[in-house]
Amino acid sequence: MAINLQKGQRESINSPKFTIGLGWDTNNSSTGTSFDLDASVFILGENKKILSDQHFIFYNNAKSPGGAVEHTGDNLTGEGAGDDEQIIVDLSKIDAQATEICVVVTIHEAESRRQNFGQVRNSFVRIFDSASNEVLLKYELEEDFSIETAVEFGRIYKRNNEWKFEAVGVGMKGGLQDYLNKYN
Repeated sequence: MAINLQKGQRESINSPKFTIGLGWDTNNSSTGTSFDLDASVFILGENKKILSDQHFIFYNNAKSPGGAVEHTGDNLTGEGAGDDEQIIVDLSKIDAQATEICVVVTIHEAESRRQNFGQVRNSFVRIFDSASNEVLLKYELEEDFSIETAVEFGRIYKRNNEWKFEAVGVGMKGGLQDYLNKYN
């Protein structure tokens, strides 16, 4: 049975191989332009910085060194039910220096399209066992991010040799470049 998390809640991940499913619905009628939301993952070290450029996982760099984290592809519309984008994680292959996996969703060309997360609803992040498809954790973002164009949905972090998930749900006014600046 899945654990439904509240913002800030932390839970252990008791499966070394799992998939991160991310989903959302958009209100295209508010801007007249379709939305393209993009999931990205930053694999960080103890210093909260990206281990290398190859440890920034997104639609143009789909796989981390060693294959521990893999983005399954860019969904350009977000239409339909269920996960809009997925990231497959195998912690048995993770770089020994990795202590955190940060999961961020940004709106592609948000400024020029005049879009923000206030026009996005039903956002969620879920973690499910890759073998059994059993949902382990789910976090539904309920905040109204009226000016933010990027949101950190959650983070997976290592403490005392145990991996945990934290439901973050923090928005940022700015795009992917702001997260790159933060973690480089």
